[in-house]
Amino acid sequence: MDEKISKLKKIVSTSDKIVAFTGAGFSAESGISTFRGAGSLWSKYDSSIYADINYFIQEPSYYWNFFKDERYPVIKKAKPNDGHYALVELEKRGKLYRVITQNIDGLHQVAGQSDVIELHGNTRKILCTSCDKFYSMDEAYGRLKKELPPRCSCGAILKPSTVLFGEPLPQVALDMAALAAKNCDMFFVIGSSLVVYPAASMPRIAKKNEAVLVIVNIDPTPMDDMADIVIHESASKVLSELV
Repeated sequence: MDEKISKLKKIVSTSDKIVAFTGAGFSAESGISTFRGAGSLWSKYDSSIYADINYFIQEPSYYWNFFKDERYPVIKKAKPNDGHYALVELEKRGKLYRVITQNIDGLHQVAGQSDVIELHGNTRKILCTSCDKFYSMDEAYGRLKKELPPRCSCGAILKPSTVLFGEPLPQVALDMAALAAKNCDMFFVIGSSLVVYPAASMPRIAKKNEAVLVIVNIDPTPMDDMADIVIHESASKVLSELV
């Protein structure tokens, strides 16, 4: 791995517009379970019930019970890991152009990242389904302890500002991510299995536009063959050594 880290440092030193693309494996190092694989959320909960927009509309209490028992306590406890802070450091050094994330935990912002494109939304932001009023995660949890499902002051049901199955990705975020991928000189995939589309199309866009593609993930991905560097290792470990 030392040889790959050395090569990665040289690439970073000559890059001015790095885009970091982070996935569930990145947040897993902060104690947040991934959605797929052994011990993942969807191995314990049925995603067709707990994370589907149509089911949410029919019976939102299922999601909010999941939020109360699983999402809120885990997100509330989670802290940014060394990888999050390493990306902040790369931004301070003028190397990191943008962060595109598939994660919904908001830990990049907690660490101090200033420019984050959230493709799948953010669990920390709760939205009224009628008047579009925003609530914090803590405010929603407080309402949840009084009524299930929690409701806005206008009386409508609250919903997390995350993308559930059956919902399209926010077009503005998708367009911003595609533009960042086109304009970067290095596309840095960190902790993503690259199997969820359209998010996983971003590395292909970057590579098509002649960016250097680097993939750091514990497990192999479908795009390893097209990458310039592939490191199967802990994201926080690699990033810490990098900076």
